[in-house]
Amino acid sequence: MSRYQVALCLLLSGLAVFFLFPRSIDVSYVGVKSAYVAYDLDKRIVYLNITSTLNITNNNYYAVSVTNITAQVQFSKTVIGKAKFNNSSVIIPLDERQIDYTVPTTIADEMSSMFDYCTLPTIKVHNIVVMMQVTVTTSYFGHAEQVSQEMYQYVDCGGNTTSLHGRRQVFQ
Repeated sequence: MSRYQVALCLLLSGLAVFFLFPRSIDVSYVGVKSAYVAYDLDKRIVYLNITSTLNITNNNYYAVSVTNITAQVQFSKTVIGKAKFNNSSVIIPLDERQIDYTVPTTIADEMSSMFDYCTLPTIKVHNIVVMMQVTVTTSYFGHAEQVSQEMYQYVDCGGNTTSLHGRRQVFQ
């Protein structure tokens, strides 16, 4: 083997390592996109569907699959909603994808006093602070990786941010 062949082999090996070496998958929480509120007057329950947005960035030189997203919402240290999404979306090399997900939540039972706060007509904005936890599972080359985020968000439990006129749906 001549030294040119050795140099070529080293160069090709170095390039293969550079392009195939795993880089991070970045997940950033954009925020709450919308909140849909409904009430059960008889049972004093607040139903809140929270739609949030994530940015997922693939820093690799090969495609990765987002295999699932697991989300959980807590209010006052109590889990009020969970959701798991098994989607198989692919993020191409060096690209970013924005993914929306909705978590249905229920504020009831020991937190039924929040029903009074959320339906109080003298307050225009009924903000509550919820903790959102999200875990994104990605896979590439048979390897799975999880990235988790935790954040606190204000959500209005008194009106819909998705409706045009702020109407409330009431279950009876």
